Amino acid sequence: MIRYLSILNHRTLITMIISCIVPYISYHFGVVYNIDLTLVSIAIIFPLVFAIRGAFKRREKALEFLSRFRSGLKTIEYFILNGSKLPDDLKENAQALLVTISDDFMEYLSGDSYETTKIDQNMAALFDFIQENSEMISGGARQKIFRFMKDVHEGQENLIAVHTHRTPISLKAYCLIFIYIFPLVYTPTIINKIGFDNPGWVTYFIVALSEFILISLYNIQDQMEYPFDEDGLDDIKLNNFKIIR
Repeated sequence: MIRYLSILNHRTLITMIISCIVPYISYHFGVVYNIDLTLVSIAIIFPLVFAIRGAFKRREKALEFLSRFRSGLKTIEYFILNGSKLPDDLKENAQALLVTISDDFMEYLSGDSYETTKIDQNMAALFDFIQENSEMISGGARQKIFRFMKDVHEGQENLIAVHTHRTPISLKAYCLIFIYIFPLVYTPTIINKIGFDNPGWVTYFIVALSEFILISLYNIQDQMEYPFDEDGLDDIKLNNFKIIR
């Protein structure tokens, strides 16, 4: 149950406060009018749905890149362990290096730093290991290892891009501003439709419910567009993509 409450935050509190203040002011000063809310709905719903779809696509792409990253590492591990000329101690060193590459990269994705120096150094260390032990690794095996290193690199670079670049900030700011001002336009129209003769709590409830739905969708999008921090219900379980899981 606690995880389902993760979509509630300070923005939810702000919208609930606005949803209480605006109806009070409208009733107190008799602000009532009747306008078509279609344009207002388009101004909020369309960009919000666009942002949610974009965040979902980012998450699906991240899963694809993570799978490519792990499968590449595991295949490299199999080639190294299968090398009959490579001593056991060097095989253990190679395995430890692959685990370091995996763990450090998952730590990078789950953090808020954009520094990739350690990631590049780890991959360079793997390349150096292959080169230094080229006499004990057949030429065909080396070529195949380099082929799968390309997959690892490609997965890393794409995941770094997902980690660094988010949904356009201007679009999110636009959605949030209109969600905040939505009760200013919506409340007088609701009062006009239900009339002053009906209980006022109906207006409060409708406005608060509408705002809660909109800000909850916004919060879901905000959590989904960064799927690595395990803050939301739909975040990716990074431990499942480590070389040792």
